[in-house]
Amino acid sequence: MRLIVSLLLTLLLAACASTAPPTGASNSTPEAQSKSPLASNAKGKQRVSSDQTIDLDTDSINDLAYGSDDADLWARIRHGFSIPDLDTDLAQDRTQWYAQRPEYVERMIQRSNKYLFHIVEELERRHMPTELALLPFVESAYNPQALSTAKAAGMWQFIPSTGKTYNLKQNMFQDERRDVLASTTAALDYLSKLYAMFGDWHLALAAYNWGEGNVQRAIDRNQAQGLPTDYLSLRMPTETRYYVPKLQAIKNIIAHPDLYSVKLPEIPNHPYFVSVTTKRDIDVALAAKLADLPLDEFRALNPSFRKPVILGAAQPQILLPFDSAEVFQKRLKGYDKPLSSWTTYTSASRERPEDVARKLGVDAAVIRSVNNIAPRMRLKAGSTLLVPRSDDIDEDISASVATNAVLALEPDLPDTRKVMVRARKHDTLAAVASRSGVSVAQIKGWNHLRRDALTGGQLLVLHVPVKDASRVMAASAAPAAPVASAASKDEDDAPRTRLVKGKNGKMIRVVDHRPAAKTTKTVASTAKAAPAKSAGKAPAKVVAKTAAKPAAKAPAKVTKTAQR
Repeated sequence: MRLIVSLLLTLLLAACASTAPPTGASNSTPEAQSKSPLASNAKGKQRVSSDQTIDLDTDSINDLAYGSDDADLWARIRHGFSIPDLDTDLAQDRTQWYAQRPEYVERMIQRSNKYLFHIVEELERRHMPTELALLPFVESAYNPQALSTAKAAGMWQFIPSTGKTYNLKQNMFQDERRDVLASTTAALDYLSKLYAMFGDWHLALAAYNWGEGNVQRAIDRNQAQGLPTDYLSLRMPTETRYYVPKLQAIKNIIAHPDLYSVKLPEIPNHPYFVSVTTKRDIDVALAAKLADLPLDEFRALNPSFRKPVILGAAQPQILLPFDSAEVFQKRLKGYDKPLSSWTTYTSASRERPEDVARKLGVDAAVIRSVNNIAPRMRLKAGSTLLVPRSDDIDEDISASVATNAVLALEPDLPDTRKVMVRARKHDTLAAVASRSGVSVAQIKGWNHLRRDALTGGQLLVLHVPVKDASRVMAASAAPAAPVASAASKDEDDAPRTRLVKGKNGKMIRVVDHRPAAKTTKTVASTAKAAPAKSAGKAPAKVVAKTAAKPAAKAPAKVTKTAQR
């Protein structure tokens, strides 16, 4: 018996070894196939998937093919539905909301037709539910340029911090939160992590919207109170409470469009775009022209490029429709003019864009526009600007600049010096502002004041131009003009200045109006001096009224009065 089994196995192995592989089959491993962007199909053409990038400097796009059939993509999506349905009143309410707005649904779907195939392929490769391909309908209406009030960007609406966590580059030239390929990879990575954390897709989706920490705390609260911890039992914000029902509503319409009187536009079951790259800088407008594409369609496929130039040093993934890629490569190789009209300038000190423009001999309005610099703003030291190339510059932007360039701005205000003054008795903000050449609003802002009233001796912080600092301190230190009032005489006692240590450890000059503890001589006119109310007391204040010439018959009386 053993001999018979051994003979049968030997014959079977021999037959397998002698059978030739089918035409077009590859002997490489699946891993090797995935790393090679080009693989022959049965018709002898090169087959490429939407997540692979063709290097235009080394590979050819001639005779590329996808080898896909003409089946409807919607049927493929329905076949992959695997998240349990959420049958709630809120889900039905959102379904009716979308069904009553067929034009809105149609616009979303028209935008999605460029990206949907790629996302479905990625989901299937990861064995994830295809309902997740509908999530950008909820997040951004499938608009890769969408930006929320919370600074979430792209189809998948990544906030800056989460984008960095999932390796989405955000620099001066590119924001990969808007990149079709990179953001999709990051979103599916994040969703996979959330599902691994909670073991439930409804909870994972709630965490994608609300944050995993918030969902976990909601679960912990329910556990502490002995309550269920499923999705429907958790307390959550209104936005999150509507989030999963919205996805369920889109799923309901895609699953049964006729039931809701919605006509789904046909989306072919093959890739819309191919990814290419080049090591040379190229203007966005020129790239669109070489690909024979309208500029808005080129930007719709490549929304992550923030400037009018694509940097070759950043190893860009440029998405082009399949038919346009071959045209682009052919025209690119035959183009004998400069591909880029932009370079960079790094400021060594604080500068105005107008100063840079004069230095480089270019239009200041162009510099402000392309770098999005608002009026009355200037560059901080170390800032990098995108500027037009000159005839003598032929080098592309370096990799270090592409990665590390930063544009930092500050208000274009004169250089100021911080001084501190003391308010005089009965002083007002208006009086201090007038003496110092600043506004009342500025004094309030610098000193966090809510009222206009001041108290005698109150310290006030002022920020004045350096060239005016000495004048402001002198004006604040000068006594007011003498008046014939006893009260005002005390208020005009000569101030002093002194140095005090500020919060940052620097010495600050303080104008101090508190009088020194000493006695002064005051000359009183005996002709008009007020009589003392008590013979045993000297008057608290004796005010001198000085005539142009001393009186001949009334000799002056000299008294010593202690200042307060």
